Amino acid sequence: MNPLTGQQFEIRHGSSYAVITEVGAHLRLFQTDARDVVVPFAEDELPPASNGAVLAPWPNRLRDGQYHFDGTDYQVPLTEPARRTALHGLVSWLRWGVRSHTASAVELAVDLPPTPGYPFPLTVSTRYELSQAGLEVTTTGTNTGQTDAPYGVGFHPWLSPGPGALDDAELELDVARWVTTDERLLPTGAEELPQQFDFRARRALGSTDLDDAFLDPAFDADGRSWLRLHGSDGRTVEVWMDSSLRAWQLCTGDHVSAPAAQRTGLAAEPMSCIADAFRTGDDLVRLSPGDRYTVHWGLRLR
Repeated sequence: MNPLTGQQFEIRHGSSYAVITEVGAHLRLFQTDARDVVVPFAEDELPPASNGAVLAPWPNRLRDGQYHFDGTDYQVPLTEPARRTALHGLVSWLRWGVRSHTASAVELAVDLPPTPGYPFPLTVSTRYELSQAGLEVTTTGTNTGQTDAPYGVGFHPWLSPGPGALDDAELELDVARWVTTDERLLPTGAEELPQQFDFRARRALGSTDLDDAFLDPAFDADGRSWLRLHGSDGRTVEVWMDSSLRAWQLCTGDHVSAPAAQRTGLAAEPMSCIADAFRTGDDLVRLSPGDRYTVHWGLRLR
């Protein structure tokens, strides 16, 4: 009998080892030198807080599960009833099929069927590949329908602080703006980075409570934006995204319902758009029939 998350796809390179699940293509486990890079969960356990999920065709929250696109109103199911939002898209609880699987890489894909709330046929593929440079993730959304489709994508790795506490870790992220939110964690605007969320210079995370999005990331000469979580054990988890992804969402898990996700790691989420993009249109991708949108990001342990 398969575990709750379906088949488990293992990949290895050197001292690095990762496991990706059939259900949702979640990154369930990633270790280097036997040290967790992400907070793992068991193969027969549902991801406690979207751990390692692919978030498509939208990341984060959609207000009331409602949006208007090309003259038509749509309603998707509410998956976060307490805030009356539809959270993290539609593909993370579907079974994905294997396109290829080698010792160091696996590619999975899912055909998202049309539904009344999202009647746009879509194929999403994700490739995880381990190398000396770490784990690289490539995801492509393809419109297989006959009309334009709204699209966004994000990812939900929970970074491990190692054997020490998250409060003792140090964070480093070069961004310029912070997204303000209402009581439902839906965006109300953006402003200059406030001091309490300014980690452009490496400093201790301490008791900082985060469930916030950040805009205008700085990109290096190679076109990558970097987030670094420095553990008290002297090891650093580094996450990068290229310019196909435009925002970071950070979460310390203080208010999630699963105890296993409360300040045990840092969700560092590369996203092509922030919450409610289906309603606001901000950074929303419009996929014409046959169009595809590909994003790249990765993580490693130093």
